[in-house]
Amino acid sequence: MTRAIGIIPARMASSRLPGKPLVPICGVPMVGHVYFRSKMSQSLNEVYIATCDEEIYEYANSIGAKGVMTANTHERATDRSAEALKKIEAMVDKKVDIAVMIQGDEPLLVPKMIDDVIAPLKEDSNIVVANLMSPLKNQEEHEDPNEVKVVVDRNGFALYFSREPIPSSKKGGMSIPMMRQLGIIPFQRDFLMTFNDLSPTSLEIIESIDMLRLLEHGYKVKMVPFLSNSYTVDTIQDLRKVEQLMINDPLLPSYT
Repeated sequence: MTRAIGIIPARMASSRLPGKPLVPICGVPMVGHVYFRSKMSQSLNEVYIATCDEEIYEYANSIGAKGVMTANTHERATDRSAEALKKIEAMVDKKVDIAVMIQGDEPLLVPKMIDDVIAPLKEDSNIVVANLMSPLKNQEEHEDPNEVKVVVDRNGFALYFSREPIPSSKKGGMSIPMMRQLGIIPFQRDFLMTFNDLSPTSLEIIESIDMLRLLEHGYKVKMVPFLSNSYTVDTIQDLRKVEQLMINDPLLPSYT
């Protein structure tokens, strides 16, 4: 049986919205929403919150979540997740098959997002990493640098990720589905460690997108389509939008 865990990397020092993991949304800190909703996935054996901040670690303990303290030197969520995975395996004395990195700023995620994106890795061990992608809703989102855009090949593997609008809407791109990356990324266990050992790359740094490290080193990233109403929270404006959507959210009463 495949053993899969979720790891939520979270830190207080967000450049665009400092302290955002603990910013309350409908009375629950953002990282709490991500944790409770991830726990509802049928595909995960356990969910952990990985952080370098005592405040987040203490909050995790307060809601009964398993917290993992990591170094404060990580620049990328993937690097924090890899360190956390090693510590988790040491704690439980059991090896994981699939580690799902779940970004802590996706408070509207639904469990099916995790179930769908993890499926290709369970079905084919040659697929070492996958991402969700969802259609962008309008031109404003296509031009928003906080939205990570992706273009794929005919087999659904990523060709490129960018914060710029790709494909170009000025050159007929509107006829091609405009897709954004969602922050739920499963790795085959050993490949997450491989990722951690790869040297950072120029495009990864320029775009500030982890997955470009893999493309530059010649690896494939499987993209899984999902019709999502989830929003990543990067700004105060995003926060206000999510707060309004959360008021009538059907999963909110299910938190335990």
